Amino acid sequence: MNAALWVVQSLLALAFAAAGGMKLTRTKEQLAARPGMEWTTDVSAAQIKAIGLVEVLGALGVVLPWGTDVLPILTPVAAGGLAVVMGGALATHLRRREPATPAIVLGALALLVAVGRFHR
Repeated sequence: MNAALWVVQSLLALAFAAAGGMKLTRTKEQLAARPGMEWTTDVSAAQIKAIGLVEVLGALGVVLPWGTDVLPILTPVAAGGLAVVMGGALATHLRRREPATPAIVLGALALLVAVGRFHR
């Protein structure tokens, strides 16, 4: 089970680091032009940057605390936080009648890590 959780944690870290990094480094207009990122027209540039920062911090949080054994309780907390972020993404995509599969998959994987890592 530990190996499977590490695989999922690594995938989450890569996905959220990439998505968050993109939100932090691109303009609102650049993001809105990308397929699947049309939701950015509904929020401010500051909100997009905040979401990006939360995603990057969550990516670090799902691997670093558990991997370094420094405050490992932060790993399931970070995973739970990412699940909440994906809940917000799901609500946004459903409200806009857009495909929500990535939000569902990433949210479910984050929830799996949160539950799996709460028990050492």
